[in-house]
Amino acid sequence: MFRNYFLTAWRNLQRNKAYSALNILGLAIGMAVALLIGLWVQYQYSFDRFLPGYRQVYQAHIRFDRNGETSEMMATPLPLSIDLRKEIPEIRYATHTDWMGNHDLLVGDKKFFLAGAQADTDFFNIFRYPVLKGDLTTALKETYSIVLTESTARSLFGNADALGKAVRVDNQHDLIVKAVIRDLPPNSTFTFNYVIPFSYYMATHDWVRRSYETSSWDNNSFQTFVALQPNVTYAQVEPKLKAIVKKYDPEGYRQAKAEIFCQAMTDWHLFSDFKDGRQDGGFIEYVRLFSLIGALVLLIACINFMNLATARSEKRAREVGVRKAIGSQRRDIIVQFLVESLVITFVAGFMAITLTQLAIPAFNILTRCSIHIPYESLVFWGVMAVYIFATGLLAGSRPALFLSSFRPVIVLKGAARAGRAATLPRKALVVLQFTCGVALIIGTLLIYRQVQYVKARPAGYDANRLVLIDGSIDLNRNYAVLKSDLLATRLVTSATMSSSPVNELWSWSGIKAWSGQIPAETLGLAEVDIADDYFSTLGIPFVAGKNFSGNLAADSLNVILNESAVKRMRYKDPLGQTITMYDHDKKIKVIGVVKDALMLSPFQPAEPTMFVYDPNAGNLAFRLAPNADMHEAMQKIAPLFNRYNPAYPFLYHFADESYAQKFQLEVLVGSLAGLFAGLAIFISCLGLFGLSAYMAEQRTREIGIRKVLGASVTHLWLLLTRDFIVLVAISCIVASPLAYYFLHNWLQKYSYRITIGPGVFLVAGAVALVITILTISFQAIKSATANPSRSLRSE
Repeated sequence: MFRNYFLTAWRNLQRNKAYSALNILGLAIGMAVALLIGLWVQYQYSFDRFLPGYRQVYQAHIRFDRNGETSEMMATPLPLSIDLRKEIPEIRYATHTDWMGNHDLLVGDKKFFLAGAQADTDFFNIFRYPVLKGDLTTALKETYSIVLTESTARSLFGNADALGKAVRVDNQHDLIVKAVIRDLPPNSTFTFNYVIPFSYYMATHDWVRRSYETSSWDNNSFQTFVALQPNVTYAQVEPKLKAIVKKYDPEGYRQAKAEIFCQAMTDWHLFSDFKDGRQDGGFIEYVRLFSLIGALVLLIACINFMNLATARSEKRAREVGVRKAIGSQRRDIIVQFLVESLVITFVAGFMAITLTQLAIPAFNILTRCSIHIPYESLVFWGVMAVYIFATGLLAGSRPALFLSSFRPVIVLKGAARAGRAATLPRKALVVLQFTCGVALIIGTLLIYRQVQYVKARPAGYDANRLVLIDGSIDLNRNYAVLKSDLLATRLVTSATMSSSPVNELWSWSGIKAWSGQIPAETLGLAEVDIADDYFSTLGIPFVAGKNFSGNLAADSLNVILNESAVKRMRYKDPLGQTITMYDHDKKIKVIGVVKDALMLSPFQPAEPTMFVYDPNAGNLAFRLAPNADMHEAMQKIAPLFNRYNPAYPFLYHFADESYAQKFQLEVLVGSLAGLFAGLAIFISCLGLFGLSAYMAEQRTREIGIRKVLGASVTHLWLLLTRDFIVLVAISCIVASPLAYYFLHNWLQKYSYRITIGPGVFLVAGAVALVITILTISFQAIKSATANPSRSLRSE
């Protein structure tokens, strides 16, 4: 029986090639979009889950009162991991690390500036990376040792065995390779290329050693990770975490209401946003959004199948009537049409896999992901089988139920016609199709407008021709002579150093007291240590007061504030005001105020910031001369850095490029929304093209008669397109309030945002109507210009 169903379905496909091609192409594109998004969603959910025991791994955070609001930070004090192990037996391992920044690795004439971690001995007990060579249990116990990833070892030593060999780090000390681990996969939150013992960090940085030896809870400059005992839940640990600060840092507990909490490793990637000190979404919002978009595009493709199948009901009516007349039951007819749907979906499914495979390379470049089709996985093929089967049933359900409902007596008399029972649901489905497509177009346009609006926002500093270079010990030591030589080339107009680049903020300091402070009020300001010529090099203008004098002894007691800091502290006349720091009650005086600069998110207000004087602040910035060719200038400047910073590769980036990266997520979302909106409209237009062709065919004789009676081509074109234009216009009306609701909520997370006006809805509606008219006009004009004698010959 099923063999007959398949043979009949296959013959119908061959007999109606154009109809079959439209259905297969529409379904294939819809299924490919859903498959591609499904692979991307699975990739996002897979982050960090390759590690054994990942469900028991957590990162410690601090929840505290800051500027009158509850905030959180991942920066923790160094003694925290030690105290956690001591106080909470449910914690199996605890470790502290630095922030996994870049360091220089030097072997012979090979030098690389790569990201790496400096971690305590329990690091590899918590994060059990696959080891290729060596012993991870002892690798971090020796101060002058290092663990390399596979690709880093190969870059430094070629195919030779790296174990036991020396790597010079930051041109200071030789570290011995104790182990080699596999490269971290792309779906890893960490991106380090090597791990150095934390004891080396203490040996080379006095402030880190002092923080450890004094068990200081005042310096939140480290990361803390824990692994719970097997079968222990976070709920069992949480109450004990809250008591840690009260015991070990009573002053911080009293002043900032600080408490420790932990975030599960499974949430690091997707739930990175916090609100009021608690986990509150993040990238998961976009994962859910595109999951919905994938489902909608697949639904649009299924609607095409339904509409085209029901539109052809008159051609299949006699077939149904004959089958019923010779004894077929309705369930047999339903199965027959469902099998036809499954055959089409099966063909479309394998075409979808092909389309997805072709799209993956470009998609990976666009999204900076590393997804692939797991052909070797039986689970994948099982999911694909269910996916194809479910899609086939969804697409074929309505045609099967509708066509199987025909009464044989009526259809065999030739009286069956597609009445309201067929046309109204079909029109509703067309409206649903285009509502989804128009809403996506509106979303794409609005995201584009928001990004362009923020890009036009003044950054507060001049990023044009500004070059940024990471600091190093040699660079700091030779900064004065390097700056002099750079200016002597006349390719550079000014140079400076700072503790963090102009497009980032790395440090915050608590303010103990200031004029006008409300009792029990807390305040934290971002802190940037700067050298001479900082504001002139970056192009940040002064609002009031003066710059640092360049005398370290005098300027160590001075501070410069930005406008946001002045506003936050409610200063009406900030110059000369005294601020008391928590660091030994140090008192500093405000000598200047500068304009706000957007050093963090351009979508949010400028961060309240204070600038303190430090002639060896760390990171270099210099501005190229206006008339200098940037590429040639950097080539001529390179020998100076090779002379004064010889152990490091000459790596630099431009400030404007770094600033542009701050829009990366919004640009990605806009690009994907635009891509999927285009595909949704394209699939909908395939359905419209098929429907318009069928409707024109059904009305061939009517058109012929109208032409004989004098109807013009314009009149006939309007007759054939009017219904479709009305349906798309209704879709635009329905889509507008829906899109407004969701996009208005999306915009609320940005402090600096556009207002939603009517223009975006009118443009999206116009685009949809133009595409619709172009799609259906081909068939309409073709039918309107046909010779009526051919259609009326048999009359």
